[in-house]
Amino acid sequence: MIKKRYAVFGAGHGGKSMAAHLALMGFPVALYNRTPANIEAIKARQGIMLDSFPEGPHGFGRLDLVTSDLEQAVQFADILMVVVPSSAHGEIARLCARCLRAGQTIILHPGRTGGAVEFVKVLADSGCQAEVTVAEAGTLIYACRSTGPAQAHLFSIKAAVPLAALPATRTAQVLEAVNAAFPQYIAAANVLQTGLDNMGAVFHPALTILNAGWIECAHAEFEFYLDGVSPSTARVLEVLDRERVTIAAALGVRSHTAIEWLEQAYNVEGSNLYEAVQNNTGYEGIKAPPTLEHRYISEDVPMSLVPIAALGRRYGVSTRAIDAIINLASMIHSTDYWRRGRTLEKLGIDGMSVSELRRYVEEGVRDK
Repeated sequence: MIKKRYAVFGAGHGGKSMAAHLALMGFPVALYNRTPANIEAIKARQGIMLDSFPEGPHGFGRLDLVTSDLEQAVQFADILMVVVPSSAHGEIARLCARCLRAGQTIILHPGRTGGAVEFVKVLADSGCQAEVTVAEAGTLIYACRSTGPAQAHLFSIKAAVPLAALPATRTAQVLEAVNAAFPQYIAAANVLQTGLDNMGAVFHPALTILNAGWIECAHAEFEFYLDGVSPSTARVLEVLDRERVTIAAALGVRSHTAIEWLEQAYNVEGSNLYEAVQNNTGYEGIKAPPTLEHRYISEDVPMSLVPIAALGRRYGVSTRAIDAIINLASMIHSTDYWRRGRTLEKLGIDGMSVSELRRYVEEGVRDK
């Protein structure tokens, strides 16, 4: 059987881990990063050394192509794995629009909230004529960190990760395409479900802000989840989580609670969110951000919390806790994340009724 050819976009924590893992599994792999200096060592070695948890993949993943030429990476691959901050999704779509070919699959890891919707809109606005399929994962499949210029470490691989295509009628074909490499991906109902089952939106900004003093004084010398999630901070996360799940319900989507997600992704349980997080050995060793100038705020607030809050406002769900985190983040970074974020207007779904929005994500049909 001919193996699918993968191009991994992004050479950060997730991109390096995914490229090395795919290579160790025997797939042809290209790694793209827009900044040549960031992949210089990988290019010189022609691969990435992957370290892992005891039963996980280990070894040197030899790559077929390491490049800062986006078109070269696109032409190499059958499947494009986009593992960049979601704030870059629109730019990647704009650049890819001119060189995609029919039949290719693009998967965002993850889409955060509205990632696939934005990507498809930008492709269309950029005049892309190729018939491609865009999908998104609900979360990054790995808990991982880059540990050197050409090294990465896996703390864990999630047991199950929901994935959906836009439209959802194409989800099955995407799952079939990636199954040989990633059987952990399972079908989500649609990209509303993957976008609202966005646990980064629940965990990352609030935990970073609530631990701001510790981060600025300790400079990441504590474990983000196991130390940063106290009984009190966990109660704040539970309120954020309830608002998110309520918005999903208003859109007719069954969204997992944070506790349910931890059980699905990591096989851990707890009587409350604090206990479930503390029982998760997959979080061991993950340090807190060294600074508040971090993607846990600068990415997760505008690309996750803002569109979730916008959906709440549009469909009549109170988001007082989510709004509070967005406002605090805006004050900390002296910026207006409400304006910078993924608004419904930017996603091209403003004014849609619930039934119109669902028809679009499930069938790809726009009524207006």
